[in-house]
Amino acid sequence: MGTAEQSGVSQVVLRIADISKSFGNLRANDRISFDLKEGEVLALLGENGAGKTTLMNILFGHYVADAGLVEAFGKPLKAGSPRAAINAGIGMVHQHFALADNLSVVENVVVGTDSLWSPYLDRAAARARLEAVATQSGLTVDPRSRVGDLTVGERQRVEILKALYRGARVLILDEPTAVLTPQEIDQLFQTIRDLVAGGMSVIFISHKLKEVLRISDRVIVLRSGRVVFEAPTAGTNATELAQQMVGRELPALRSELVVPGPAVLRFSHVSVRSKLGQRQLDDVDLIVHRNQIVGVVGVSGNGQNVLFNVVAGLTAPQSGEVRLGETTINGLSPIAIVGSGVGRIPEDRHAEGLIVDMLIWENAISESYRSSEFQKAGVIRGGNARNFASGLIREFDIRCPSPNVPTRVLSGGNLQKLVIGRILSREPQLIIANQPTRGLDVGAVSFVHEKLIKAKERGAGVLLISEDLDELLALSDTLVVMYDGALSEPIPRDRASVQTLGLMMMGQGWDTAHAV
Repeated sequence: MGTAEQSGVSQVVLRIADISKSFGNLRANDRISFDLKEGEVLALLGENGAGKTTLMNILFGHYVADAGLVEAFGKPLKAGSPRAAINAGIGMVHQHFALADNLSVVENVVVGTDSLWSPYLDRAAARARLEAVATQSGLTVDPRSRVGDLTVGERQRVEILKALYRGARVLILDEPTAVLTPQEIDQLFQTIRDLVAGGMSVIFISHKLKEVLRISDRVIVLRSGRVVFEAPTAGTNATELAQQMVGRELPALRSELVVPGPAVLRFSHVSVRSKLGQRQLDDVDLIVHRNQIVGVVGVSGNGQNVLFNVVAGLTAPQSGEVRLGETTINGLSPIAIVGSGVGRIPEDRHAEGLIVDMLIWENAISESYRSSEFQKAGVIRGGNARNFASGLIREFDIRCPSPNVPTRVLSGGNLQKLVIGRILSREPQLIIANQPTRGLDVGAVSFVHEKLIKAKERGAGVLLISEDLDELLALSDTLVVMYDGALSEPIPRDRASVQTLGLMMMGQGWDTAHAV
């Protein structure tokens, strides 16, 4: 990108000096030091658990460092005070938006700055100021719009506008492209370039190395709480960055096309409506074969979760038929569906995949504890369960002290490995994976991809729901696009492109007559 070099500006706006932070025996940050310059995009990379989140929480005042200091624009930043960070000109846009759907754009922006119920709040003046900020930054959005009616990309603009409205001169973007279409990513990157050209400085946190190389001036890699690599972006590449993040070489994985086997999952004219009568799935036809990965492409909220829930037995369709092999599974309970050979990787591993307050071994057997292997006369066979969990820990490289500790101690990547290990150990005939690598670092992503490919090669059918087009194009044999509850015709991988899929994700370029 080269924005800082092009502008010739080198003033240091943010200085992190020897920051250290421990939680018990865990050293999360270990003497981390770096500077951020005016007009610079600095990418911060690292595996899950490398210390990025802890460092940003210290910077934004949520945590207090054990040692070290932070300076903003040449002045020490008061520790443990988000208000001090905001007043110093630091803004943060989190991966999961903190917006109230029932409020307007301007009300969401003002919240935290002024009380919405204050008799002194001049809404017209606030709206005018917001419009001025939006025009200056190029972040066009109607201040009067209800946030619940906005697209994902528009909501992200609102989050950035919140920071700019409060006077941010340093912007921290945490996984900002996780739920955006390719076209929305292009728009975001243009916004970043425009802001940086005006003197803004950006810390860009992402696991997507192609995007890091595209947008940043400089890259810093954290590993085990320490800075292990720092370089101008122009002097590095994705392979080197991945190796620096995980400390080893990662294999390049791509699912090989093979002749598919018999159909293992078939949707025939399946429709689902909410309790309020809103369309969620509309006349969906879909086939997944053995030895095949079918990728579901789409912007979040277009029916993917409902599709998952139908297969998982959590939602019953109002019409149509769902078959697993030759068996109709409409209306079967989740227990019955798991017992029929379906492996489910849910979108939210914390809320749906695991009970994090339970021990690791308890989660390891949570879908099979009724079997004779783990239960006798209604009593759990603890020895067998712990041995099984220990086997999963070894085979799936789950990094933990033992199977006897609470599951919440695991990092995000290891939580996902536990979910996947529990499922794949049963060798299901169908795997439905909903965002299986969201929020994972490159090492954990490579691990998950390898396991899904091996499951396909073993003979399983895989339905892969993802918002990562690179992931879908690397793993899927065929792809379908989901928009407004409807599915496109299958698209062979060799005929799919990021641009075409991106347009289809926005409802363009395919026949949506039956979805209107």
